Amino acid sequence: MKHFTIRELTKSRTAAKLGIDNTPTPEITRRLNALVDNVLDPLREKFGAPIIVSSGYRSPKVNAATPGASKTSQHMQGEAADIRTVSDSREDNMKLLRCLLQSGIEFDQIICEYPDANGRPDWIHVSYTTRRANRRVKTTCRGGKYYSGIKL
Repeated sequence: MKHFTIRELTKSRTAAKLGIDNTPTPEITRRLNALVDNVLDPLREKFGAPIIVSSGYRSPKVNAATPGASKTSQHMQGEAADIRTVSDSREDNMKLLRCLLQSGIEFDQIICEYPDANGRPDWIHVSYTTRRANRRVKTTCRGGKYYSGIKL
């Protein structure tokens, strides 16, 4: 872990607001470390600028309290992070998405979340697993519906 911390990956406004413990188990911490070591740190190096984790680990209770969260979310396994650029502009988020897709970095799933008419994401969901082979699934989420593929 060079550019990220476990604290950053477990911080949750939902948990704080509702008083829910969002402390990961040792196994979840191991998975968060794998996500950082294999995806987030290499992406930060390739992108050449800081990356913000807006949502990382979510305990099952935090996940259940998160609007729109999947009941099978990889966030609960410590395998996923929602990321964005510091500026949080759609243009910069698109640059980050392009960097990720063109980097050769191994991933399980990338979701281009709520892109605008030009395909620029509001944020990017990325996951990585050590429990099986990573699938390299690319998906776009528009209006709460998921579509195969990402158009750049």
